[in-house]
Parts: sequence; C-alpha cells; structure tokens
Amino acid sequence: MAITSMGVVFAVIWFMTLFVILPLGNKSQREDGNVAVGTPASAPSNPEMRRKFRITTLIAICLSVPVILTIHYGWITIDQIDLFKRFGPDS
Repeated sequence: MAITSMGVVFAVIWFMTLFVILPLGNKSQREDGNVAVGTPASAPSNPEMRRKFRITTLIAICLSVPVILTIHYGWITIDQIDLFKRFGPDS
C-alpha cells in the first residue's frame, strides 16, 4: 500500500468521524440566551472546533491504523469479501 493510499484512507475516516463528532455537545444560541445579530438562533454558541478536531484525529488514528494494516498485510482479501464472485478473474 502506497503512502498516498494510506493518506486517502486516513482522510476518508477522519472526515467521516468529524461529521459524527460535529453535532455532539453543541448548545444553540437560543439555549444560551445570547443570539448574535445576523445569525440564526439555532447556530451554536461555542462550537469548540479545536477540541472536536483533536477528538476526531485521535479517533481517526485508532480506526485507520487497523484498516491500513489489514489492507497492507492482506489479512482480508477481496476473494474473502466477494460472496457472489463478481470480482474474480472470470468477470
């Protein structure tokens, strides 16, 4: 597995994790009682993006290392996943 492929796997897992982490723990401006002019009341009052990026990176590392190692060492191959034999040499 090339370093570029490893980076792509990590980036995909990182962004998927980010989209799961983003809505967690948000408090809207309406709930906080301090709605800034020109923003919707449902906008987060303090999104804590730096903290969420750190959490996302740690989770993405923990998830991507086993995936990268599995692909690199061939612990699971396409032949084991292909139940209907669509990707074999006969296709």
